[in-house]
Amino acid sequence: MTLMVDIRKLSFINEMAKVGTNGVADNMSKLAGEDAQMEVTKTNFIDVDDIKSQLDGGKRVGVRVRLLDPPHGHILILFPEASAKKITALMLRDVVDDMSNVSGKMARSAVEEMGNMMASGFIDGWADVLGRAIDIAAPQLVYAPAGDIVVRTAGLGGDDLALFFDSSLNIPSYQIQAEIYAFPDLEEFVEMVNGIEVHPA
Repeated sequence: MTLMVDIRKLSFINEMAKVGTNGVADNMSKLAGEDAQMEVTKTNFIDVDDIKSQLDGGKRVGVRVRLLDPPHGHILILFPEASAKKITALMLRDVVDDMSNVSGKMARSAVEEMGNMMASGFIDGWADVLGRAIDIAAPQLVYAPAGDIVVRTAGLGGDDLALFFDSSLNIPSYQIQAEIYAFPDLEEFVEMVNGIEVHPA
């Protein structure tokens, strides 16, 4: 199997990033009751060893979600620590009046639930483009410096290269920031992209 992407299909890789992040924005807009903006800032194939140098050293909290169907791999949803506190306020706003009483367990659960919602929106977008169902495993909570989480996740696939989607989410009233990274199995992903029919304009 080859990792060569048909040149006519390169736009689909950007399209999948866009469709995935639109799915996230839709889910977050419903949750927050306001327009959430999701922007793809970078899409490229990158050497796993080089990923860490592209990220700041700040800690992140979020979820790692494993894809149970092709193109397999993992999706990472990461939040800076300041955003994690705002996520707790957003997710628990209807059940908790005083956020100072929120336990660490409740806060982690809120981040996990929001991360799972975002991952589901992203994967649903991919499933629509690829015309297939993609099931996901239960989200795994992660907390460490951004580079460590991303490198560890990229390494789970055993590939030297990773398909690196770098995106940012903004929910204005809550000033929540988020990053999404997708690490599909490269051989499966490239095979699926190459299998998509291109209709001449």
